[in-house]
Amino acid sequence: MKIRLAHAAAAATSLLALWACQKRAEAPAGTPAPAASATAPASASAAPAPAASATPAASAAATTTAPGGSTAETTAKLAAAEWALKQDEIKHDPDGQWAIQATASSTYNDAQGEAAWSVNQVTGPPNVDKYGDDGHAWAPKTQDAGIEWLDLKYPKPVHATEVRVRESCGSGAVIRIELFDEQGSPHLVWGGNDPTTGLNYLMVKFPKTGYKTDRVKITLATNVIPGWNEIDAAQLVGKDQ
Repeated sequence: MKIRLAHAAAAATSLLALWACQKRAEAPAGTPAPAASATAPASASAAPAPAASATPAASAAATTTAPGGSTAETTAKLAAAEWALKQDEIKHDPDGQWAIQATASSTYNDAQGEAAWSVNQVTGPPNVDKYGDDGHAWAPKTQDAGIEWLDLKYPKPVHATEVRVRESCGSGAVIRIELFDEQGSPHLVWGGNDPTTGLNYLMVKFPKTGYKTDRVKITLATNVIPGWNEIDAAQLVGKDQ
């Protein structure tokens, strides 16, 4: 019974999240829509790919009270607490760094500077708290158009071991992650199907690079997940030595 309740809660969360990420399509052209509220984040895990193993992120189901009892509610609260602790651990990882510069294939409303949904919204640590359309994340110019990308610069070159992409709306559209060495040559470290759902990270681990990198390129196929696809932040993990 617990499993069925958890699955039902996750399904309801996914449906609400999808609706939230489609809300902006109703706004008049050129007019940003307000950020959408959302339920607790669903689970996400990266699919294995050549030269990259994946680490599942913690999950949290929507709060549901079982008829005649509170077991499901307690389970959901514990899962939410676990998820929160994992997010905090990632945010304060001493080997992790957040982007300081960013360029993109396009931005919603051609946003520039610190405007809502501009590419600069990807820099710095994550600041979107609920799954759904939010101007504190980057969004491409149009929805479902196909290939879009983010090119991110980090404070210092490191021998990288992991990239964590925090998806905040229309999760699941990432198809490639590339690193660039100090000579500017690209290296594909992950490519495949992104199973991330809800407000969560696509976390891709790989063997420590023999080169140093301070640049990450993230490619999305926005037609894979209907609605708007937004990214809150991306963390590069690695050491100097």
